[in-house]
Amino acid sequence: MATQPAAYPVQFSVDYPDRPLNRLTTAFRIFVAIPILIVLGSVSGSTWQWSSRRTTTVVAIGAGGLLFLAPLLMILFRRKYPRWWFDWNLELQRFTNRVVAYIALMDDRYPSTDQQQSVHLDYAYPDASRDLNRFLPLVKWLLVIPHFIVLVFLWIASFFVLIAAWFAILFTGRYPRGMFDFVEGVIRWGQRVIAYAFLLVTDRYPPFRLAP
Repeated sequence: MATQPAAYPVQFSVDYPDRPLNRLTTAFRIFVAIPILIVLGSVSGSTWQWSSRRTTTVVAIGAGGLLFLAPLLMILFRRKYPRWWFDWNLELQRFTNRVVAYIALMDDRYPSTDQQQSVHLDYAYPDASRDLNRFLPLVKWLLVIPHFIVLVFLWIASFFVLIAAWFAILFTGRYPRGMFDFVEGVIRWGQRVIAYAFLLVTDRYPPFRLAP
């Protein structure tokens, strides 16, 4: 009997809103999302910049952000991935994806900073000494270039799908299921690439697919 392939160690899903969505907040979603985007920027280590004719001013706001270099060095030299670094990256990505799902109109509940809500993201915590090649993190960013090329086209397609979904919600109150599944699949694909190349939680190459 054929055996099922093991599930990819990065799992992402968004609960489909099988109910009428709030048309008012959908209509002005990009403006309603500004406060939570500021909060996200403050924990993501974002940089804000403004310029005038004579000067350009750059101000860094917040601290933290995605941990990449530190886990890379620990895997390379110590073959360890500290659990609290893993937990920080996972929770930051969960929060980020709640905001992304909200902007993508997939949920009309305002993104929580600590509750999962309708967005589910899980990584399998790796045993670095057993599961991770110590030298592979040095080249993972290079290995995923084919994924980046495909994702560029998928993100462009998602933009137009979101415009169509925006009109659909305004007129019907519903997010067409096919459009929802496509956007969910694109986000899932991107999360697998991020987890592989930058969070370094797995050495299994991301699959070229939208499905789970």
